[in-house]
Amino acid sequence: MVGDTITRSQLSEAVYQEVGLSRNESADLLESVLNKISDTLAGGKSVKISSFGSFSVREKGQRVGRNPKTGEEVPILPRKVLVFRPSQVLKSQISGSGPSAEPADPIDPNR
Repeated sequence: MVGDTITRSQLSEAVYQEVGLSRNESADLLESVLNKISDTLAGGKSVKISSFGSFSVREKGQRVGRNPKTGEEVPILPRKVLVFRPSQVLKSQISGSGPSAEPADPIDPNR
């Protein structure tokens, strides 16, 4: 799957192409959005992006796990995990039954 991943710089370039801001302004805009999402999640709040999905932080409690090699029980400490729940629009777009049966451009949601 190498090459199938879109990078931060590719997203920034796509903003530059689509919106018409300068490359620096596009990069700054993308950084600002990503920082706002990160800060909100770090603060314990959820982020919902309409027609895309929602991000939230869930707390997992302590539990007992097992070392697969030895079978020894080991405690797994409580921790926070990031959860993403895709919207129905995104789910149907991925499955090919949405508004467009063609593979979606990761930048252009109107395709």
